[in-house]
Amino acid sequence: MKRGPLSPAELETLRRLSGSVLASSIERFRVRLPNCGFTDSSIRSMFADQPPMVGYAATLRIRTSEPPMEGHDYYKGTEWWNHVLSVPEPRVVVIQDLDNPPGRGAFVGEVHASTLAALGCVGLVTNGTVRDVNCIQPTDFQMFARGLSVSHAYAHVFDFGGKVSIAGMDVEPGALIHGDPYGVQTIPLEITAKLPEVAEATMRRRQQFIDLCRPANFTIEKLRKAIEETEDYIK
Repeated sequence: MKRGPLSPAELETLRRLSGSVLASSIERFRVRLPNCGFTDSSIRSMFADQPPMVGYAATLRIRTSEPPMEGHDYYKGTEWWNHVLSVPEPRVVVIQDLDNPPGRGAFVGEVHASTLAALGCVGLVTNGTVRDVNCIQPTDFQMFARGLSVSHAYAHVFDFGGKVSIAGMDVEPGALIHGDPYGVQTIPLEITAKLPEVAEATMRRRQQFIDLCRPANFTIEKLRKAIEETEDYIK
């Protein structure tokens, strides 16, 4: 059974985990295929020196290459704000750009990033582009995107509150999102209670494996035995 929003302490515990440790730990629960639940390498962190981002997804779909059916004001059309506020804090806005290729214009720059932060968002994930990163970086608002664009072009929201797909990662509204320099992934809510313990075991076993590879301890026999005994921990 899926659980409700996590406590601030539980969220902080997850935020302290690296994306690679988290992904390996999620695999051990076998709740999804190992090639699902995370973005591919086309999405990168705009601020790789910031700590991991954790929050609940509010979902939008946008277009930037063609003008909207009605109106032309980049900042109008604020109904999606209500959807963002319907998601528990901390919030992460997940924006699918439906253009082909995506990212002709950037929906989020300094103004929209400030708006999203005021709405309780800690960051965003998009398969499109962003801009004004030099102005946004000091605010601690995190951004994961395909790249940068100089203009917003015709960027506009045409749909919100539904399932989106970002670089191979499917996201439903309210999904728990983790992002760091390694990438972005969803965390199944039903495993969050046991996830920190499994992550600790994963890190501990990784370290044991690394220690076995040091010159003073290394033998092929020890290495083979370690792999055979706890293969799941060293992925």
